[in-house]
Amino acid sequence: MKISIADEPCANLDTLSSRQILELFKELNKGLGQTIVMVTHEEWHEECVDRVIYPMDGLIEKRN
Repeated sequence: MKISIADEPCANLDTLSSRQILELFKELNKGLGQTIVMVTHEEWHEECVDRVIYPMDGLIEKRN
């Protein structure tokens, strides 16, 4: 199993470029079974992922 960690991979990118990055992550996940752990502050990224985890003060506050 491969895991990639991406810290704000879409920072300072326009929306089109951000969507292309997220689509690449989806292809890596679905096509190759690769796990992607991504940190982001963009709420709209939620529509592009399977799971969201919200940390708060070292604990998991919410999952969906």
